Amino acid sequence: MSGAFFTLLLRDLRLAARSGGSAALALAFFALVATLVPLGVGADLKLLARVAAGVLWVAAVLAALLSLDRLFQGDFDDGSLEVIALSPLSLESVAAAKLLAHWLSTGLPLTLLSPVLALLFNLSPVGTWALFLSLLVGTPAVSAVGAVGASLTLSLKRGGLILPLIILPLLAPVVIFGAGAVQGALDGLSNGAFGFLAAFSLAAVLLSPFVAAACVRLNLAG
Repeated sequence: MSGAFFTLLLRDLRLAARSGGSAALALAFFALVATLVPLGVGADLKLLARVAAGVLWVAAVLAALLSLDRLFQGDFDDGSLEVIALSPLSLESVAAAKLLAHWLSTGLPLTLLSPVLALLFNLSPVGTWALFLSLLVGTPAVSAVGAVGASLTLSLKRGGLILPLIILPLLAPVVIFGAGAVQGALDGLSNGAFGFLAAFSLAAVLLSPFVAAACVRLNLAG
């Protein structure tokens, strides 16, 4: 069973690399937003440092959305999802593999890029480290909640347009706690935001494979 899981994970990673550079597009979007905001805000370095956490977190979430609609859709359209559903691998494990593949191809690269973009906002080393850790802990929740949204919109026409409307409200706590963790580090205060972010992310990652699998079953049955 574990062999089938890793086979599916590697397959999805290869498909992500071949699907028109969606991961590269997400990184480019993240970098573009981080570059344009300082140009609009101006040269006030203190102001840039104050808004950095919120801006970079929102940009990271929006960048991750660019590839979420293909999480299940490609396999659903060509019939591969039905074949996978008939395999010994449970749909919960399938959803977990796709979630992990999305995070490894999108969420992790966004996290690794964040310290470079933090330089544009004059973030201190403490703030940059807090941003990196918050993204490392919080981006799995983005992939997890996104997997649920992607499974819900499988059989809908223009599901990719509806997907952001479904999952963005659910991701509000991730942005709030993620930005709050960075701001707390900058202020030298322990506001508990990082703990709440970790708890939310853990709950999302543990629960989303079961919810996504149930949604996929409904779409396949229909």
